[in-house]
Amino acid sequence: MKEVLDALKEANYWAKNNTHEVIFGTDVEKAIQEKIYRSDLPEEKMQDFIDEGMLFIETSGQVVGQVNGLSVYALGDHAFGRPSRITASIALGREGVVAIDRESQLSGNIHTKGVMILAGYLKSRFAQDKPLTLSASLCFEQSYGMVEGDSASGAELLALLSALADVPLAQNIATTGSVSQRGESQPIGGVNWKIEGFYKVCKARGLDGTQGVIIPKANVQDLMLKKEVMDAVKDGKFHVWAIGHIDEALELLTGLPAGKRLPDGTWEPETVNFKVDQKLRQMMEIAKEMMKGEEEAGKKTGPTAPAPARGR
Repeated sequence: MKEVLDALKEANYWAKNNTHEVIFGTDVEKAIQEKIYRSDLPEEKMQDFIDEGMLFIETSGQVVGQVNGLSVYALGDHAFGRPSRITASIALGREGVVAIDRESQLSGNIHTKGVMILAGYLKSRFAQDKPLTLSASLCFEQSYGMVEGDSASGAELLALLSALADVPLAQNIATTGSVSQRGESQPIGGVNWKIEGFYKVCKARGLDGTQGVIIPKANVQDLMLKKEVMDAVKDGKFHVWAIGHIDEALELLTGLPAGKRLPDGTWEPETVNFKVDQKLRQMMEIAKEMMKGEEEAGKKTGPTAPAPARGR
């Protein structure tokens, strides 16, 4: 309520300054713009780092195991969003899904829960007929402070699936939203700041009509974007997609069908989920062969005899 009152007082000042008898909408917009101007120096500096290439953010092309997530920075009475590069790498092993931010003690409990949900998603979808022999690491690149919240768990899952399927993700689309063990896209906070943050980066590099942001369907009712962003969406220069399931985001970012499970338990061929399933099956077979080789080597060498005791 205090913020509204402060904006009203400043709008009244601009109305008097413009010799208006009443407060016009333009006076309110001017008041808001001036308030942002007084507080947005950190946001400007962050944008400068991105423009200068000091913060690595790609808004074109495709990359395997890499996606643009979205973060919110709240500094005093000013908050803003910016994209964050999220990467995933995979290898043979049994460690499961590991968050580098958590291992370095740079993530909170809610973020840790989000990463554990990803492991649950993989188990429920792809480990019904085989064990997972996977070691995967996830990381918020160039993040040196605490990472908290689960709003990037959807983006982390997309990076992980991309790495497993060896299918590249579009870098001109950013995504936000937490995910359930069933793959449902769940609502998050700060959706307007996040969309506007990625729009600002894309605008600085030139809008080409393909860029946009993926958000959960449940957040559509929260949308209250700046007029500039709304106009860009209306003109087809920028996009906002609302999804209900992670498969929808997968299709938008890869350009391939996500794929459905068939009655026999397999996946539709030549789809992303099919490629993920095949990779996990291949890793399981390799692990089985390695274990078999180790057992055979152990039988050939036999047990190691204990060294004789030495007396004085």
